[in-house]
Amino acid sequence: MGTLFYGGDARFELSDRLLAHLQAVIGMKLRRNESFFLSWVIPPEEGNGRNAIWVDNGVPIRFRYEGSRPPRINREWAETLALSANTNFGLVVTDETIEADAHGGHELQ
Repeated sequence: MGTLFYGGDARFELSDRLLAHLQAVIGMKLRRNESFFLSWVIPPEEGNGRNAIWVDNGVPIRFRYEGSRPPRINREWAETLALSANTNFGLVVTDETIEADAHGGHELQ
C-alpha cells in the first residue's frame, strides 16, 4: 500500500499499482496546466463514502510507494482514467477492468 500526499497534511493510502497509474495521468494533466477533480470510493473497511480533491499546479502532491519496483502501466486503464479527467466529474478512479462506468466513464474502442 502506497500513500498519496496532497497539500499540507492530507494523506491517502492507495495501492502502488493505482498510484503509478494516477501519477502518469496526473503528471500529464499538470504538465498541460489542466486542473481537475480526483475522486475515489472509500472501501467499507475504511468507513465507506467517497473522497474528492481538486488537483492543480498550486497544491503540492507526492506519491510514496511501498514497493521499490514500479508496476507495469496498463495503457488502456491509464487512457480510461485520463478520459474521465476531462469530464465534469473529473478523474474518477475505476477498477482496472476496462468497462464503461455508470458515472459517464468512457469505453475504449
